[in-house]
Amino acid sequence: MYRHDPDDKKDLFQEIVIQLWRAFPKFRQESKISTWIYQIALNVAISDFRKESRRPQRVELSENILNISDESYDNTTDEKLKTLHHAIAQLSEIEKAIVMLYFEEKDNEEIAEIVGITQNNVRVKMTRIREKLRTMLVKNE
Repeated sequence: MYRHDPDDKKDLFQEIVIQLWRAFPKFRQESKISTWIYQIALNVAISDFRKESRRPQRVELSENILNISDESYDNTTDEKLKTLHHAIAQLSEIEKAIVMLYFEEKDNEEIAEIVGITQNNVRVKMTRIREKLRTMLVKNE
């Protein structure tokens, strides 16, 4: 869900700020302001990701890519990361969001508030996501 191009990052940040500005009058202070901001940012990022995934992709190659030596390149690690990335890409949008929040070390309470589900549902979904990823990764071995 993250952008690599600096201009795209700026555009996404600007869109998040606009949405925060528009949504602020509706903020009810039932949760922490950081959780509320994170939820809006996540929703904008997911919308942007969906929009971007429909566009043709462009790839920019730098000169440094051509100068990578075989000694510094670890095929095994790269393949494992590609496999994991591919498995995560097959998850639903909410599952991807939960995984992202988990990797960002958010606790179940924060994940529940951001995603809009109960803490118990977060635990159940995390268990199912782990099992789903485990199954996908075992198939690819």
